[in-house]
Amino acid sequence: MNASAQRAILIVASAGCALTVLDTNVVGVVLPTIARDLHASFADIEWVISGYVLCFASLLLPAGAIADRYGRKRVFLLGLSLFGLSSVACGLAPTAPLLYLARGAQGVGAAFQLAPALAIIGHAFTEAKLRAKAWAVWGTVMGLTMVLSPLIGGLINRYVGWPWAFHINAPICFLLGLAVLPIVPESRDPVPRTLDLPGMLLFASAMFCLTWALIGGPADGWTSRAVLLRLAGGLALAATFILVERRRAHPMLDLSLFRGAPFVGSVLAMFAYAAAAQVMASLLPLFLQNARGDDALGAGVGMLPFALAMLVFPHVGRRLGQTFASHEVLTLGLVVTALGNAILVYAAAGGDAAWLIGGMAVLGSGGGLLNGETQKAIMGTVPPDRAGMASGISTTARFAGILLGFATLGAALASGVHDAAKERFTKAGFVLPDGALDRLVVGDFEQARAGLPHLPAATFDALAHASYGNGFAHAFLVAAAVAAAAALAVYECMKRRGG
Repeated sequence: MNASAQRAILIVASAGCALTVLDTNVVGVVLPTIARDLHASFADIEWVISGYVLCFASLLLPAGAIADRYGRKRVFLLGLSLFGLSSVACGLAPTAPLLYLARGAQGVGAAFQLAPALAIIGHAFTEAKLRAKAWAVWGTVMGLTMVLSPLIGGLINRYVGWPWAFHINAPICFLLGLAVLPIVPESRDPVPRTLDLPGMLLFASAMFCLTWALIGGPADGWTSRAVLLRLAGGLALAATFILVERRRAHPMLDLSLFRGAPFVGSVLAMFAYAAAAQVMASLLPLFLQNARGDDALGAGVGMLPFALAMLVFPHVGRRLGQTFASHEVLTLGLVVTALGNAILVYAAAGGDAAWLIGGMAVLGSGGGLLNGETQKAIMGTVPPDRAGMASGISTTARFAGILLGFATLGAALASGVHDAAKERFTKAGFVLPDGALDRLVVGDFEQARAGLPHLPAATFDALAHASYGNGFAHAFLVAAAVAAAAALAVYECMKRRGG
């Protein structure tokens, strides 16, 4: 294969991967508008993100196995088709439940898009030096996509409306599909992986039950029978998944790798990075709009300190990795992530714009260090012949972290906003009706104001923004604690072999 053909394949496959990132981060910016237009509950808007990530995380490994068996080009085209069609369904959804069901289908398409695209790049670049350069280009494309996504989301929201955050995917998928046909050769694994259907179903079911419990907790009550049953069901399914995977000859996740403490530490670092830093690509736009009062475009611009740091600091991490052991770089990244979240606690509780900008930049710096080092650390703790399985575990840990992190931080946010709003409005001499309080928690201030028609809009908005700030202070505090605890655990696990 000549160099021009390789470049064309790299461009097409990288664009397919970038589209999955673009969609996730663009949707994060338009979530408040979706909540207002569809009169969605807070749980509904959590499912808009979680439904996508749940299906994506659950099917990424099976999608890779299917692509290896039936043809990577064919499965890539299938993923593009499903992603494009489900994106149209998302934009046309008249209700929140229909939207997050369509988002689930979109997550399935994303899995069948990303997994074969990665395999296509790996198959096209077999020489070690060229493959390293190809993955560097791929990483740059993904990083730039993360930077541009909030701005694109803000522009779409302001000028054409939130449905186009989804509709825009359809023509892109169509054009990519046309490009794939002549550019990408078909390829298969001569010894394809077997499909672990029991493992896939158990893993997806466990993640669903745990996510459902976390999302439903603030509304149903953490000690309610429904939430406790979901938690118990999720834990039981997770335990069953472990038992089944230990006994299978070709498991979805080879749990024997977790016998090594360094591997456990590196996977924990990936999970914590996703749960405390990467998840903020979806949460920070909510903070900027509902707590700071920015519009969607302003939130997109306001995300730049975080996004630019996430783009730059993987390169800093690679430089540090030449001098320091892997566990030291990972620990540093988690400590910086914890510090960034701690600064944002102060900013959310009433700090000025300088604290906000600084906190986002520090948080993005920690996330960037981890993004550049976690995958390398995981691959460095296993023998070369286990690299494929280790890479799959790494990807699963990343998306499981995003899923459970978003659900957990969302629960802390919703509970915090609810309690702070009741307290603040009561102290100001007003009783906020339950229906209005629910709309305030969602961020639908216009509908919430209707519950107190005699209260001046400016006074209501000031109390509402402050309540949202208190709620986000809770969420950032939880994220800081997760990152700090993970830093200690990662250091202890990985120092045993010096990284």
